[in-house]
Amino acid sequence: MDFNRLEKNLFDNIFEAQLKLGYDQLPLSLNYIYGTLRNLLGTDSDHDTDTVLHDFVTYAEPRLGKISLRGISGGICITIPPEGTAYVHENAPADSFIAELVSLLREHGISAEDVLALFRKYSDNVHIEDKSSSGEFDILAYFEDGIPDDYRYCLSVEDDILCCHISYHRFIPEDYEALGF
Repeated sequence: MDFNRLEKNLFDNIFEAQLKLGYDQLPLSLNYIYGTLRNLLGTDSDHDTDTVLHDFVTYAEPRLGKISLRGISGGICITIPPEGTAYVHENAPADSFIAELVSLLREHGISAEDVLALFRKYSDNVHIEDKSSSGEFDILAYFEDGIPDDYRYCLSVEDDILCCHISYHRFIPEDYEALGF
């Protein structure tokens, strides 16, 4: 079983949370629906996913510590202990795309073009699509070759008279496709 994709996703989500909220040396719990876990682990059923997750806990322990699992409606809550969040804090690249994106979105008066310029800074292979007619978000952006990451970024642009605010949600490709936008 290849656990790398789930471990990378956990690492990415912990790092993103630390960028947004700060590093506090505490455990962090992340809720995953079964569909996402099946995509990340390559399993076929919820039961298989539960079984494989217990093997993942052992696999990831040297880096993320003793992970705990708890069932939630439609999925699993994965709790990373303090030593795991410390591992991410100590090993995450400070000069990464996501670090720059979170920093940029904290600024006032940025435009959608400023955000898309950041994508283009990291790759010449950026897919940008107007999704304003979806009613859910305004722009889909992602790196076509999966470098520096393979997430689908759904950007929402809120313009008003005084300023512009941009927010995002990011999804693994399979989850984005399943949403049917």
